[in-house]
Amino acid sequence: MASGLVIAIIIGVLIISMGFAFYMYLLYQPNFIEVQAGEPIQVGPVKYIVGHEGEHSGNKDTQPEGTFFKIRITAENLDSETTIMTGGQFFLLDESDKKYQAVYGKFSDEDLLTDLLELNVPVTWTTQFDIPYDEQEKYRIGILATKIQSSNDIGIVCVQNCN
Repeated sequence: MASGLVIAIIIGVLIISMGFAFYMYLLYQPNFIEVQAGEPIQVGPVKYIVGHEGEHSGNKDTQPEGTFFKIRITAENLDSETTIMTGGQFFLLDESDKKYQAVYGKFSDEDLLTDLLELNVPVTWTTQFDIPYDEQEKYRIGILATKIQSSNDIGIVCVQNCN
């Protein structure tokens, strides 16, 4: 009788711990949100509109290995406190899901490096990615929330050849 009770307790503890582990797994799973270029997307407390601005070959200080793929980002903070924006929140995915990080250089006054985003004040920046550009390829921009924004949301914006 006592050994049956011990087995029941052990099985109960296993079921409870598995349930807790599954709950924690679901709690921290990323939430992927996908939109087309020009459509609003909210990642954490910030609403973004992202679009493809064009390509360029850099300036005298910064030259790409391939081509700079430039995007325009409009962001609006919907939170109750000022939040930080960084170029590191954005990455480019090509058709094969290869990830490219933003390249920083003072190409224009709108280049995003690090900036503060005030409450309900839309701000526009640009950033670029050094990629082996192919006009036939599909490109998507990934958006991550900052650590301070504390969100599991990951935004994916298709910016070229989105069929």
